[in-house]
Amino acid sequence: PETPDVFLRADLPWYGLDAGWQGTRSLGAVCTGPDGLVEFGTLRHGDAGATRPDSMTQRRAVTVLTMARLGRRPLAKPDGSAAGSVEAMTVSAAAALAGVGLVDDNWPWHLDATTRQYWVDQQRDMAYEVAETLGADPWQPLTLLVGEQQQEFHYRESLYGWVMAAARPDCFLAAYGRGVSAYSLAFVRVDPTLYS
Repeated sequence: PETPDVFLRADLPWYGLDAGWQGTRSLGAVCTGPDGLVEFGTLRHGDAGATRPDSMTQRRAVTVLTMARLGRRPLAKPDGSAAGSVEAMTVSAAAALAGVGLVDDNWPWHLDATTRQYWVDQQRDMAYEVAETLGADPWQPLTLLVGEQQQEFHYRESLYGWVMAAARPDCFLAAYGRGVSAYSLAFVRVDPTLYS
């Protein structure tokens, strides 16, 4: 987890769950681009990931991901020279990162290490592929409150939990979770220092 000042230095409108969430809150991680700008970050709500292979505890957790609307980003060659630009920040990218986060939070401990890594790689690839099909199966619309406004999300469920993503005027907003009904959630702008 990062420190609060890393979040505060970022030019991002951080979102988290509203006061209806009575569970724990903690800082997640931030990702910084090659130009030093924070591209996205996460705020965690609820139980931490399992730390023991034999843990059978039913987890209740939601992670909220805020992604900057940075437009086209510089693309560099391995030697550092310019190689054009790429449109990296999209609602599909936010959905993909949330899908990968869900996979990484739900390792199948009962598999041997080699098989487990194959499973994780396969599921990550699938998260990226599925994120390119927003608006079609397995995605469905889900409208939730963000602040005082109704916001339509792209939403999907899996064996391991759920994923949602939406385009906001000030950012791309995504979330993933398990053990908590996505239909019961609402989001608001939050102060990251309250998550330390």
